[in-house]
Amino acid sequence: MAKHFPKVTTLVVGGTGKTGALVAQSLEAMGHAARVTSRQGSPSFDWERSENWSDVIGDAEQLYISYAPDLALPSAAPQLAELTRIAVSRGTRRIVLLSGRGEPECEPAERVVRESGAAWTILRCAWFNQNFSDGALLPAVLSGCIRMPAGDVREPFIDTRDIAEVAVAALTQPGHDGVVYELTGPRLLGFADVAAEISEASQRAVHYEAVSEQAYAEDLSAFLPAELAAWLAALFGRVLDGRNAQTTSDVQRVLGRPPRDFSSFARQAAARGTWSARASE
Repeated sequence: MAKHFPKVTTLVVGGTGKTGALVAQSLEAMGHAARVTSRQGSPSFDWERSENWSDVIGDAEQLYISYAPDLALPSAAPQLAELTRIAVSRGTRRIVLLSGRGEPECEPAERVVRESGAAWTILRCAWFNQNFSDGALLPAVLSGCIRMPAGDVREPFIDTRDIAEVAVAALTQPGHDGVVYELTGPRLLGFADVAAEISEASQRAVHYEAVSEQAYAEDLSAFLPAELAAWLAALFGRVLDGRNAQTTSDVQRVLGRPPRDFSSFARQAAARGTWSARASE
């Protein structure tokens, strides 16, 4: 049986997101105190307003940080520097950071956490399975066409449940301090493969269309500010070049089991009615 740290309070920054919510739920199920940040919380948390971060952090001895919308943004590193400075001054002694795999733009933010004075673990991940079920790509699936500036590149799509379990291990068990984990699913899939897997599981026609960065930026600008849409499209165009087309054994290394496969995720999402005709209405 794995050894565990004493029960402490963890602040989950980004706790309403895909991984943060799971981390908080798992910690609470284990008997740990987990507090979740949000703009609607009391006190509220906003990356653009640091004046009440000390109150938000409170007595939290650990942080799990998922930065939105992307850790590669130039604003991320200085904001994390201020957050971690305040946290460590208040007694925080361990930080687990969700980072981007194959994104050198994330390295300044990673360096902030490494140099914070707290014990740290960094989880580098690329594309989540859940992007297609409750994320930005769900509308594309429901429309029947997944458009991405990805060509025929293959990615090791990972399940957010695996990410959260690794994060919880790093927050509750010894042996993970000072480690960078590169978390992947068990196999490589192209976006056309993903569309086919979803089609088979959901019994609805879904296909993939490779598009240019400019076309994808135009797609994003329908629901994001134009500047952010262009920045994200350029980022995706850079990282979707095959640099992440390798799997790792880090999920197995931490959890003692293989990572969840996309096929299993797709069957479970379809069984919940995620891609049903009603969901697209």
